[in-house]
Amino acid sequence: MTTTPIADKYAYLYANDPLFEELSRLDDAGLIRRLGCGLEIFDRRLFELSDAQLDQAFLPEAGVGRWPVRVLLGHLADAEMLYVHRMRRAVGEDNPLLSNWDENAAVDAGLYTGSQHPIGAFVAVVHTLRRWTVEWLTTLTGDQLDRRAMHPERGEMTVRRLALYDAWHLEHHAKYLNLKVERFLGPRPAEPEAGCGAGCGCRGKK
Repeated sequence: MTTTPIADKYAYLYANDPLFEELSRLDDAGLIRRLGCGLEIFDRRLFELSDAQLDQAFLPEAGVGRWPVRVLLGHLADAEMLYVHRMRRAVGEDNPLLSNWDENAAVDAGLYTGSQHPIGAFVAVVHTLRRWTVEWLTTLTGDQLDRRAMHPERGEMTVRRLALYDAWHLEHHAKYLNLKVERFLGPRPAEPEAGCGAGCGCRGKK
């Protein structure tokens, strides 16, 4: 007997998102290169923010997302660990059942709040896991990228699909992270269009 997964409560975020559509069109190699984009897409001036600025929440009408910078970075670190674990389970196990994640519960529990949670640790998690995961994904065969896991809301997902969500999630939130930094420090200085770093295919490459 088959069961129909409940509706994905976050589907509205990527249903008509040009970024998600762009990432969806990439081939396996292009998607893996794009996943190599990590902290390089962050406004590096976030390390210049004071603790008060890092912990300042925003009203919805500000248009930069409501979470404080520190909370958003903590969320991104946890999400990266989650996506990597899901991909590795899908490759290593036969059709594993993934657990759902209530990210708001982590925020409400104060897992990211206050100066006892240095943002450098969150950023380092994202960077390290991206480097490790990209190197690992490049070793997988097409059959391994097609291995599947069952998500309680999104249904059956391949390793490639999980990588797609991972790539989209970071870039989607990085846009709001950078807008928050600009609210505090002004427009971001222009940087050379050189891509995200070694192996990246998101900018500066045709």
